[in-house]
Parts: sequence; C-alpha cells; structure tokens
Amino acid sequence: MTPVPMPERLALIPARGGSKRIPHKNIRDFCGKPILAYSVAAAFESGLFTEVMVSTDDERIAQLAREHGALVPFLRSPENANDYAGLMDVLREVLSGYAEQGRSFQQVCLLLPTAPLVTPARLREAHQMLEREDFDTVFPTVRFGYPIQRALQRGDDGRVHMIQPEHYASRSQDLPPASHDAGQFYWLRPERCLAAGRLFTDNSGAIEIPETEAQDIDTETDWALAELKYRLRHGG
Repeated sequence: MTPVPMPERLALIPARGGSKRIPHKNIRDFCGKPILAYSVAAAFESGLFTEVMVSTDDERIAQLAREHGALVPFLRSPENANDYAGLMDVLREVLSGYAEQGRSFQQVCLLLPTAPLVTPARLREAHQMLEREDFDTVFPTVRFGYPIQRALQRGDDGRVHMIQPEHYASRSQDLPPASHDAGQFYWLRPERCLAAGRLFTDNSGAIEIPETEAQDIDTETDWALAELKYRLRHGG
C-alpha cells in the first residue's frame, strides 16, 4: 500500500530582534541554551511538520535558528518587525513569501520563541483537537487561580472596588471557572484565520494546561519564574 503523504504543515516561529523589555530576549540563555532553541526542538520532536521556520529581521537570530535546524527562507520586513506588528501581520507576510515560491500550507502552528515549557505532546494534543473537531484554531489555556468575577480594581483616588460588584457575596465555588491564553502556540487553518483577520475565531478550541507548564515572559521576574518551572519539571 502506498503511504499517505503528510499534509503540508508549517511551524512558524516569530522571533524579531527588537525586544525592549528584555534585550535579546529571543536568543538569551535559558537553563543552558538559547530560549528560541526550545521551541525549535519541540516542533521537530512533535513529528508534525513538513517545515520548521523562523521569521526574523535579525541576522544573529537567523544564524542561531539555522544552527538548531530551523529554516529562515527570507527575512522579515521592517514593517513587520516593529512594536506594532501583530502575529497576523507576520502570518500574512510569511504565507505570502512562501506563495511566491509556489508553496502553501494546509495548517500552520504559530509557535512563540519564548515558550521553553512547551512540549511535543501538547503540540500533538492540540493538533488532534484541530483535526477531530474541525476547529479554525486551537491553543493552550491556563485556568485562573481565583474567580475573575471577584476581581478588584484600584481607582485614581486609591480606593478599591469590585469590577463586578454583583458578585460581592458570591461563593468562589459557585462561580464558573475562567482561563487565559497560555501564550505558547496557535494551531490554525490559515485560510480561515486570514479570512476572519483573527488568530482565534468563533470556531476555536483550547486545551487546558496547568500553571507549571506555562509562563508569560515579559519581565526579569517572569524569566526567573519560567526557569524555576522548567527546573521543577525537569529536575534541574
């Protein structure tokens, strides 16, 4: 029997060079190797992709990506390397670049370069959901540790008030749980997302992962917490 060829699937890792809050964030050492290398390795180890590429405007990042096996078929434009360019802008540019080479992809995984806690197993789990449920996109979420309905806000005068005061007397166990985007990856069907102009649509799904598997990294404290979680999970 002739084996069925793998559908064209792209791992797209967006890693621009101009990080402001943490300089050289995308290639900084994280527990022994550049943080970008973890995303590249997870993509390859998942066995899901026909191509793993890094979209960057920075030659240093491009060289490091190639050293770890990823492709950099073209550099990102200056317009999509500033502080205001979003992931959808990068997705459009990358798919357009491949289209000029006569290539297209049925599925894309936007895999962030600062996601050292991501695992091949979670990439496979989310992909299975994308296929099984025919979702437009699937991404990981983390449950909030406390009911968001009882969130507080401090006013300009220093006084604290509830954002939803109707839940002042609500018991935590009676309130439905809520989750937030884990900020690791987005499996998507590109034609649907491009048509919607959004990374996730009304037809999106999510896998839930524990707090120990995710950490948003925007500050030095975030970085330290991510390393703690990594060592906790890997016995370092």
